Amino acid sequence: MLVFDYASRIGLGDRSAAKSFASAIRALRPYQWVKNLLVFLPLIAAHRILEPDLAMRAVWAFVAFCLCASAIYVANDLFDIQADREHPRKRHRPFASGELSVSTGLGMSIALLVLGLLIGTGVSAALGACLAVYIVMTVIYSLRLKREPVLDVFSLSAFYVLRIFVGGVATGIVISTWLVAFGMFFFLNLALIKRYTGAVSAVTGAGTMAGRGYKSLDQHWMQFLGIAAGCMSVVVLALYAADPAVARLYRSPSILILLCPLLLYWIARSWFTAMRETLEDDPILVATRDPASYIVLAGAALILLAAAR
Repeated sequence: MLVFDYASRIGLGDRSAAKSFASAIRALRPYQWVKNLLVFLPLIAAHRILEPDLAMRAVWAFVAFCLCASAIYVANDLFDIQADREHPRKRHRPFASGELSVSTGLGMSIALLVLGLLIGTGVSAALGACLAVYIVMTVIYSLRLKREPVLDVFSLSAFYVLRIFVGGVATGIVISTWLVAFGMFFFLNLALIKRYTGAVSAVTGAGTMAGRGYKSLDQHWMQFLGIAAGCMSVVVLALYAADPAVARLYRSPSILILLCPLLLYWIARSWFTAMRETLEDDPILVATRDPASYIVLAGAALILLAAAR
């Protein structure tokens, strides 16, 4: 109803026009923008988030990435329109359901890409180049890699890590090896949860996920590798907390070890929920609706503050 009210205020008074506007907003997948908050991670890790100039550059990088990412989501929905129509939930997406036309999607995707690249290049040429690399990578992923088992989940985790690099490029902060190592394992864990839940809920009668190269029996290796990757991210975090160099950023670095059980709990809870087949396809969306995620996040913030004092 809020979207319809807004559409009416900007001149889309007709009910069908308002519905099309709401469908267009839904096609952008704004809930996915939470992933792009990773561009702020280099600032937070370097304890420079309160520097106005750097923070503003990160904000513009976030906006540019959101626009480019939404353009890719729209394009991906157009590529996957037939496979989505066979999926129990994705068939309700705006393009698969026929709420929006293919021509509308093409126009949306191009406009968003151009605007995102213009904003990114306005921050720095290097940021514009990073966004262009992201676009090329995601197009290759949509056309080929997502149908390749194993390569698919490694590609998804690489896209998460790329967001961190974008934050570093936008602000001029060098990304630490610790952050890259943690990101590789943690986001591989998330990618495998996503594919695991998809394998559980979207297997077709032929035993294969529509539009993907996975079969129902692949759930087992996804489960084992995903849990192992999640545990490795906790190990990396523990090693980081024990690194003597961390003392330059924290007065009480030993307190950081308390982050490990918090992270392990969140990973274990995510897999527990997925294996009970109650997790939706996207773990990010589920996390934003799960009160436990906010409790873990608040606990992590308190631990970081205690370590910094």
